[in-house]
Amino acid sequence: MRLRTLPLLLAALALGGLSACTATPDAAVPSSANSSANSSPTQSSPAPDTETTVPAPSPSAPPAPSAGPGAGNAELAIMVKPSPAEPAVNYTLVCRDGVPTAESKHPRPEAACTALKNNAALLSPAPKTTAQVCTQQYGGPQTATVTGIVDDTPVDVTLARTDGCEIAAWNAAQDVLGISGGGT
Repeated sequence: MRLRTLPLLLAALALGGLSACTATPDAAVPSSANSSANSSPTQSSPAPDTETTVPAPSPSAPPAPSAGPGAGNAELAIMVKPSPAEPAVNYTLVCRDGVPTAESKHPRPEAACTALKNNAALLSPAPKTTAQVCTQQYGGPQTATVTGIVDDTPVDVTLARTDGCEIAAWNAAQDVLGISGGGT
């Protein structure tokens, strides 16, 4: 008799274990345990290993470099578009310790690397806020996109000349953009 009940007992335990794995969060905790664990009987908490539908927080971006001197290391792809009708001009800038490397294909690599070494935050402008006042002047149709890394910080910035604030950022970055005198 014992030999016949042992397989039945094992089968019942196995089925009980499977149902615990596929149970819903409310079924995993008996209602009597739920109401004694919480102060309100209508409130329930999922089991500790229950999946939730709440997304994980996004990883935070590395902090932007502060204004001031940096290490002067950069690997950048620079695209300057003089106007919507003209083709874009592309440059590559690679700097080590504020000095351009042979890989750089830039009209003024020395000036660009020096500018990045003197101000590591040059290509990390603060985002515009509604409290920021910008003059409503038009500086031209030029746009520029710079992507890459400056002092181990990712850079992905688009510059334009559509108002006073954007013109100021453009002028500050003109050495990196490979232009002089504000325009192209």
